Amino acid sequence: MTSFWPQIRTVGVTGMLVSFADALSEPSNRAALAFRARIERESWDGVIETSSTLASAFIRFDPLVLSHAVLRTRLEGLLAQEDWFQAAPPEGRRFWRIPAVFGGDLAPQLNEAAQAAGMSAQDAIASLSGARVRVITLGFAAGQPYLGELPEAWNLPRQTALTSQVPEGALVVAIRQFVLFATTAPTGWRHVAQTAFRSFRPDDAEPFALRAGDEVQFEPVTREAFEAIRARDSSGNGGAVRERIA
Repeated sequence: MTSFWPQIRTVGVTGMLVSFADALSEPSNRAALAFRARIERESWDGVIETSSTLASAFIRFDPLVLSHAVLRTRLEGLLAQEDWFQAAPPEGRRFWRIPAVFGGDLAPQLNEAAQAAGMSAQDAIASLSGARVRVITLGFAAGQPYLGELPEAWNLPRQTALTSQVPEGALVVAIRQFVLFATTAPTGWRHVAQTAFRSFRPDDAEPFALRAGDEVQFEPVTREAFEAIRARDSSGNGGAVRERIA
């Protein structure tokens, strides 16, 4: 990283953005997650909420309680305390193993994605299911996770045309990332697997099932096993197994 980063920028009247890069990388995402967690621990009066993106941490605040100048000074002080690109991941993270059907009529673009990555379908499944990925951010729809980074072979561009619709629980791939769809929607990403996992559970105490910083691995199952999971699990967990890692 160059001395150009990190940067503090004002976002309107009530926001500040601390950016660690202008593109996703493992160190910049690590820094964004760790810095956001540190701000949460500080519990400054006037900070209303925080969030993290691929490579930035956002702070929304009340300028009648916490002025821009004071907040900037505090942020500069925190940035100077350590090398955030080497910071430990935030506490409270979980590791999820989520069953998924790769390919077939449930995920019809696996073969296309495999060909674009220079792999057979079987090798593509091994590569995608073998990747333990981080929830790098939530976005686009409520609770919808972006996960990465995948191996370099999966640095695929988005499609030039939209797929008209993928279902909730669809696992799609592009630019070395997965997106696990929280709702039915169109997409320019390739649909390679299908889960029964619901990322957004509005009736639960914790509506967003996954948190930025969680780690996920998608475990291949047969169509029959998938249908059995869907039939018996009405919770939206989709057969996922979760364990605490930090």
